[in-house]
Amino acid sequence: MTATPGAPDLQHTPGQAVAPEPDEVTLEQKETVGLSQSQIVRRRFFRHKGAMVSLIVLIFVLVLSFTSIGIGPIPGWWKWTPYDRPPPLNPRGEPTLSLPFFGGEGFAIGDHPFGQDETGRDLFAAIMRGIQNTMVVIVVLAILSTTLGVVIGAVSGYFGGWWDAILMRLTDVIIIIPIILITAVAGYALGASGVLTVAIVMGLFLWVGLARLVRAEFLALREREFVDAARVAGASSARIIFKHILPNSVGVIVVNMTLLLGAGILTEVALSFLGFGIRPPDISLGSLISQYSGALTTRPWLFVWPGVFIIIIVLCIQFIGDGLRDAFDPRQKRVPKQKDLREVEGDDPAAPSTAPAASDGSPA
Repeated sequence: MTATPGAPDLQHTPGQAVAPEPDEVTLEQKETVGLSQSQIVRRRFFRHKGAMVSLIVLIFVLVLSFTSIGIGPIPGWWKWTPYDRPPPLNPRGEPTLSLPFFGGEGFAIGDHPFGQDETGRDLFAAIMRGIQNTMVVIVVLAILSTTLGVVIGAVSGYFGGWWDAILMRLTDVIIIIPIILITAVAGYALGASGVLTVAIVMGLFLWVGLARLVRAEFLALREREFVDAARVAGASSARIIFKHILPNSVGVIVVNMTLLLGAGILTEVALSFLGFGIRPPDISLGSLISQYSGALTTRPWLFVWPGVFIIIIVLCIQFIGDGLRDAFDPRQKRVPKQKDLREVEGDDPAAPSTAPAASDGSPA
């Protein structure tokens, strides 16, 4: 007899248990039993393969840059510094790095793996110094921008009224002006050419996106029951903001801070390329690209290697930010594998037994 679509299963034996379908929710609940929120976030982040690979690559680049040429009075293991001018090994200062899968005769580093410029400067040492200064810029920028964005967004979202009107109109004014233009004009007016001054100028104008996101979070969270309970208990506004609402917004803040790092690198590169960022004798990846932009057709390695490291750093930061977003977002569910589904089925006490059963001597 053909079953009618939508009709109940008449062939189901009364009293027989029906095994529930294992799904993402069942698997997620099983894996997070007894774990704190921080442990759940850490577990989700470590499971994100792209974020973990990017974190390893970024750490390797940072360790390479700080140990090769040293920092401050601490010397590095590389033989040249960015300010040494050894005589060129060949007329064009070509790289001595040899890779077998790029047409080289075996693997070899040589004295100048990334080549030399017209003055004999070792490009590897210059790029390592540029990575150091660029990372200092984005760290200072991230701290300053995050602080401004969180404070302005929290005050605007929690208090509302004329606080919200004034702060959001200020945010709108900064948003409609191109960030490259406003930071270039501000940097030129303030004479910003060093590492810290450029970072501070950029941090004063890159907080607007984070402020709007924090404001939206506070607008939603300030109406929740736990905030009303804190008000009834006599908690001050500062305590409600910093002890109750802000911890529940940390996911949005952390994720957007990592994305802000990538945007900060590209902004610094653009400013240095236009001549408004870090200028000699300081070195950054953007200033190297600006300095060697004219050598793209004659000695392309001077232009390509700084660009390669910019791409690597920005991509790593973006993938790490993507992993943090998935870790903090409770709506992100892991797609279970077949092995995981079989484990859930095996642990389910309501699952029917697959062993053959015999009754009254008759075959099952």
